[in-house]
Amino acid sequence: MTNTRPDRIAAFFDLDKTVIAKSSAFVFSKPFFAQGLIDRRTVLESSYAHFLFLLSGADHDQMERMREHLTKMCAGWDVNQVRAIVAETLHELVDPLIYAEAADLIADHKIRGHDVVIVSASGEEIVKPIAAALGATHTAATRMVVENGSYTGEVEFYCYGPGKVEAIERLAACEGYDLSRCYAYSDSITDLPMLSAVGHPTAVNPDRNLRREANSRGWPVLEFSNPVSLWARIPAPSSTTVAATAAVGLSALLAGAISYRLLRRRR
Repeated sequence: MTNTRPDRIAAFFDLDKTVIAKSSAFVFSKPFFAQGLIDRRTVLESSYAHFLFLLSGADHDQMERMREHLTKMCAGWDVNQVRAIVAETLHELVDPLIYAEAADLIADHKIRGHDVVIVSASGEEIVKPIAAALGATHTAATRMVVENGSYTGEVEFYCYGPGKVEAIERLAACEGYDLSRCYAYSDSITDLPMLSAVGHPTAVNPDRNLRREANSRGWPVLEFSNPVSLWARIPAPSSTTVAATAAVGLSALLAGAISYRLLRRRR
């Protein structure tokens, strides 16, 4: 039953470089290659894009081009095959990547009675099991269209930029969150709309543009640098939950490839 009291508080967390230390694009490129979903070139591009992502992040134009590329590349991918890859690799690949500082901050919000929401442009299929392991109350993530067991190559909902604001406003209306009392955490200037939508925004490991914006607005800036084993700290989700995941951050994985091409073209 939905709680509609207008005085509840939530903490909204971005995922990549805010809660986990690497981009989903880099983390899942190798198992996707091993199962034949992507080729060797895409793996190399993903690795290079991850390096650039760690240095500077991606701007709005790059993210929009990433989405366009995503709609073409994933068309026809078998959902069950992707689910099998997730079930086999999620624990091994994500386990060491959770920032200890992020896990502690999430735990602190929960102790204070706040709901915790993971909000990510990555596919909901990877966001949900990670959020469950963290003890998050809700998730908001990108959703892909599936027909006859395969991805159509279309995006049902892109949880990026204004889309993140749409998602948290929808949750606020359903759950009774007072956004003026809520918290948000992110590393990227592309999440400025989400950060601006709450009363307590914080920049975490911010890119250069977000750091400048946070300083000008007097927002707190946090630096997370200590990735630890998530499942050593928090009970892991069941194998059933993991096996039920589908696309494992397809948007983030394919974003890596297009980021490489765009940045290489610029240079």
